[in-house]
Amino acid sequence: MTTIPLIDNPDDVTADWLTNVLAHAGYSGTVADFTKKNVGTGQVGQNVRFSLQFEAGHNAPDTVVGKFASSDPTSREAGVQQLTYLREANFYKHILPTVQIQTPTPLFLEIDYETHRFVLMMEDLAPAVQGDQIEGCTVQQAQLAMDQIAKLHGPRWGDVSLDDIDWLSGTKKAKSPLDQELYLHFWNGFTDRYAERLTKDELDLGTEFSRHFERYTGDYEGPRCVTHGDYRLDNMLFGTSEGGYPLAVVDWQTVGYGPGALDVSYFIGAGLLPEDRRGHERALVEQYHQALGRFGVKVYAFDDLWRDYKRFSFSGYVMAVVASMLVGRTDRGDDMFMAMAKRHAQQAIDHDALSLITSS
Repeated sequence: MTTIPLIDNPDDVTADWLTNVLAHAGYSGTVADFTKKNVGTGQVGQNVRFSLQFEAGHNAPDTVVGKFASSDPTSREAGVQQLTYLREANFYKHILPTVQIQTPTPLFLEIDYETHRFVLMMEDLAPAVQGDQIEGCTVQQAQLAMDQIAKLHGPRWGDVSLDDIDWLSGTKKAKSPLDQELYLHFWNGFTDRYAERLTKDELDLGTEFSRHFERYTGDYEGPRCVTHGDYRLDNMLFGTSEGGYPLAVVDWQTVGYGPGALDVSYFIGAGLLPEDRRGHERALVEQYHQALGRFGVKVYAFDDLWRDYKRFSFSGYVMAVVASMLVGRTDRGDDMFMAMAKRHAQQAIDHDALSLITSS
């Protein structure tokens, strides 16, 4: 089979290269020409849809999507330093075959392990529609999200071999964990930038939490599994009446080993608007708990899960603080980080989550 070079810039993609990528994935046909268009809202990666024109006779799809490192130098460097491109590549290579969560089918993947130059060509999920972190979601979409995250967590629940993988976030061998001092540094930058957009209660909560960050990250002793780490609406594609999977999950740059409840609380806390969350969160957590049971998870009592769910109300607040300081700044990014910080702050206040950390 033809060796396919690693092209990590969508502007360098050629018709011949796309032909070879499709052949690698088992399709026949020669790409004669193509157009490309950026899709999605990623900040550390860029997604590009390639619309293909073929010479006569082919069985290949008319469109494919490529994921590349960010074109923004700040975001790209953050992706390299935080191992995000490495994690995504290794998720598709090593983790995806062992779990059941729905993702786009990968067609071609290559990474340079020295430089982290990266490309992932995959199935185009159109006419599925990307979720919108700022707008929020319906309860029905949240129910789909609970079933899918159980399909990630359940198959390798309690698999301690994951703790020996150095590229997974949260393992004992993971590089450069976020510590108290570094988080306080990010928190100071976050408040300098966004204080005027946060209420006093939201700021006071974040300030007090920042003093206990190390306890928040270090005291958890519950069950662990493969986690997504950024399980939110912008990383989800929902099917429509025209087609598509009911829900497919993308963006595996933060995949890790940790508490399943973190992904659950992270999604519910920012995905649902506060009124909907208050009315439906317990039922959604119960749905997730039941879905875990279908994978043979019997030792995680619901009361323990519910406690962990409340504790990890801070997960989205932490992401808003840290990610906003690492990636290139955009207007939409600012709005998204504020939506996350505000909704998760309210979630934490509703559940008195700070007391679960300070009293542990």
